[in-house]
Amino acid sequence: MKTVTIGPNDAGQRLDKYLGKTFSQLPPSLMYKAIRKKDIKRNGKRIDASDRLEEGDVLTIYLPDDVLMSAPPAYEFASAGKSLDIVYEDENICLLNKPVGLLVHPDDREFRDTLIFRFQRYLYEKGEYDPESEASFTPALVNRIDRNTSGIVIAAKTAAALRILNDKLKRREIEKHYLCLVYGKMPKESELLEGYLDKDEEKNRVYISDRAGDGRRIATRYTVLGYQNGVSLLDIDLLTGRTHQIRAHLASIGHPLVGDGKYGKNEQNKQYGITKQALCSYRLRFAFETDAGELQYLDGQDFQLSSVWFADAFRRGEIKRKTGDDK
Repeated sequence: MKTVTIGPNDAGQRLDKYLGKTFSQLPPSLMYKAIRKKDIKRNGKRIDASDRLEEGDVLTIYLPDDVLMSAPPAYEFASAGKSLDIVYEDENICLLNKPVGLLVHPDDREFRDTLIFRFQRYLYEKGEYDPESEASFTPALVNRIDRNTSGIVIAAKTAAALRILNDKLKRREIEKHYLCLVYGKMPKESELLEGYLDKDEEKNRVYISDRAGDGRRIATRYTVLGYQNGVSLLDIDLLTGRTHQIRAHLASIGHPLVGDGKYGKNEQNKQYGITKQALCSYRLRFAFETDAGELQYLDGQDFQLSSVWFADAFRRGEIKRKTGDDK
């Protein structure tokens, strides 16, 4: 027999889903049979497989110990790096400043050292995350940015925070602003760019069109913050968040990002001596229009990085051609 008390991060799940995640050695056929025979009870009473669990529920499971054992823990985050630049933290969320070159999630090239695993390791070592007591929830990232883009990523510490923030992101109630450097002088001081983005998965590249039906709709608003030495510093209000949207959208109107070899020209980048793309998610504002439950306190709060390498260099007049005259 085993007794389990449901915590806040496991609340809201169906009984069968919870059991399947918690006890990896428990065959589904045996689980459903035990539920039918009342060998699994909630607070001493019968429970159906589809019933949703609530925080504080006590499950009593009358099954052999060997099928209630889980595989020995082997934490994926254990070998991740420890370095984290934390912009803001409270009991529900963290805002993390991701450096250039670090993946947010594992891919087929890098599995161990990613932002999500660094975050999980950080919480584990602080004693705020115990994988063995969390049957189904793991701390997670709410948004993502490219490997070669730096800036703010939202991380959720609790299941409730993750649900709320995912909903707010979907409703566009979280404003995301980027800084970037682009080649040339923009045609207007501020403009809303609209179009359609189509992704080529094999090439990991996107294409921009102005024709409806050619991919997913995108909207990118830019505001010029300065121009000198042949480059412009822009604030980008990302109204839709698609893969490579900022890089491809600006390149499509003739103003690729400085340092971007995929959508720009390496010849230009060499002239300026910049080998990494000048793009940073530097500002985040919570602008809730609907109730945010336990995260309502975040409404109206604005978070901004104090320093962005290329913007600082631009303002000091250090971004310039290494050869030739400014045009």
